[in-house]
Amino acid sequence: MPEEKPPLKQIKPLDPPMVPFVLIGMAIFGLVALALLPFRDQLAANGYGDWIRICVAGIFVALPGLGMMIIHDRNRRRRRAAQR
Repeated sequence: MPEEKPPLKQIKPLDPPMVPFVLIGMAIFGLVALALLPFRDQLAANGYGDWIRICVAGIFVALPGLGMMIIHDRNRRRRRAAQR
């Protein structure tokens, strides 16, 4: 007769605060854009003139995501408070 295995523990999903991740990503895009500013003429001469605009676009695209993560974290705090 085979041995019975003990029941497996239920693994809880990770639920970290998300706002810091978005802010760090936006900061990285901003820092890269600032770091590329002194080289914009060289970038344009070599066909990479769009890189600064891509970094700025990354910041603007992250703004709706930031709003969504603020709502997510607010709901996360409510869920955790309800569990207590």
